[in-house]
Amino acid sequence: MGKPTGFLEYQRLSEANRPVEERVKNYKEFVVHLSDDEAKVQGARCMDCGIPFCMNGCPVNNIIPDWNDLVYRQDWQRAWEVLDSTNNFPEFTGRICPAPCEAACTLNINTDAVGIKSIEHAIIDKAWENGWVVPKVPAVKTGKKVAVAGSGPAGLAAAQQLARAGHSVVLFEKNDRIGGLMRYGIPDFKFEKSHIDRRMEQMRAEGVEFRTNVWVGKTMPSKGIVNDAKQSVSPEELLKEFDAVILTGGAEQPRDLTVPGRELNGIHYALEFLIPQNKEVAGDQPNPTRATGKHVVVIGGGDTGSDCVGTSNRHGAASITQFEIMPQPPEQENGPLTWPNWPIKLRTSSSHEEGCERDWSVVTKRFEGENGQVKKLIAARVEWKDGQMVEIPGSEFEMKADLVLLAMGFTNPVGSMLEAFGVDKDARGNAKASTEGDNAYATSVPKVFAAGDVRRGQSLVVWAIREGRQCARAVDEFLMGSSTLPR
Repeated sequence: MGKPTGFLEYQRLSEANRPVEERVKNYKEFVVHLSDDEAKVQGARCMDCGIPFCMNGCPVNNIIPDWNDLVYRQDWQRAWEVLDSTNNFPEFTGRICPAPCEAACTLNINTDAVGIKSIEHAIIDKAWENGWVVPKVPAVKTGKKVAVAGSGPAGLAAAQQLARAGHSVVLFEKNDRIGGLMRYGIPDFKFEKSHIDRRMEQMRAEGVEFRTNVWVGKTMPSKGIVNDAKQSVSPEELLKEFDAVILTGGAEQPRDLTVPGRELNGIHYALEFLIPQNKEVAGDQPNPTRATGKHVVVIGGGDTGSDCVGTSNRHGAASITQFEIMPQPPEQENGPLTWPNWPIKLRTSSSHEEGCERDWSVVTKRFEGENGQVKKLIAARVEWKDGQMVEIPGSEFEMKADLVLLAMGFTNPVGSMLEAFGVDKDARGNAKASTEGDNAYATSVPKVFAAGDVRRGQSLVVWAIREGRQCARAVDEFLMGSSTLPR
């Protein structure tokens, strides 16, 4: 490494956030990436640790030590080339990935990890600023056609890789804009959608065709919050027209809370709140679900719940409370015990910092309302014994709630597309397909492959990119007998 003792000399420096009072007035990104000098110092902290566990922690196996060293040497263009070799969309992961690479950093055993995500963010922003991100148009077309159903990160990665291999690729999306839940499920203050639009321009130049408002399946369902389709295409039509079909839909089936009072107005799935808000920010119709002046309760302690908190803050909620059924995790993990795995520890998001009361080991028992509108919830405290949840006697309490947002995760992909193709499902309702062997990512139906959340269940953007890339190689091998695409 360029600075063998850098990890002893320099401290971790996190990216700066714009002030809370400024950022809650709009939906723009507020994270300020590192300056060149700051990134250089962070790159200097990367150890010559022999075995780069950070690369194992990264689902796309980014060659992290190499581009850390190149940033330390201020060779930004080569750093970009190394980053680009493994990750199709580092401007996505550099903003919204939770950075499992940093959890696996050797420094993280007993001190602060290298700021890998912040360095990645700085590299890709500089690459765009300097015009290094250009279309990679294939020299020869293969004559093969591939359909990709679903335009989230898995579909985008698969489509881009296959187009670069010379295949004609058509990407189908049921909503009116490309990006899947990355477009409509993640608020703009975390991830502005211009990043997707910019990549679409590159992909069009590489030969990818985008078709929006198209439902892939036998029968188009009635229009819903995550379905803007105006026409449908059947599996039979796709299998007749294309040489291969890749299913890359998201895990959009939210986990429900079946307690008394669930039918009251003012109780919504998180996406029923977040998607219309993203559409409003994009210039579409206003979000009909407003948190302004309301007592908001978010049930679920993950990233989606945090997104509901941040959006409610921007609406001007009277109060925001977030419940989690699991116990409060420790503020600091036991590094020697958990490393290099992803640790369970207390994570406070930028949305929490903007204003939110958080509570753990809480179960919602029922909702109560007036004239059909929710007004309060009744909850109780629980403890966990031998893996079982036990309500603590006498712990029941009530809380004002004008707006309740259910953010308890997603159980499986919407099954209609899988059922339409007739692919086998696993025990969780996902498309059944292995990631290894001669039939990697292939479903039980000939010519039909699956990748991303539709195959693995609810997961991270970086895992979706990995699966899209690996599936693209598998499809290329299926079509051509061999492949030069990286896996």
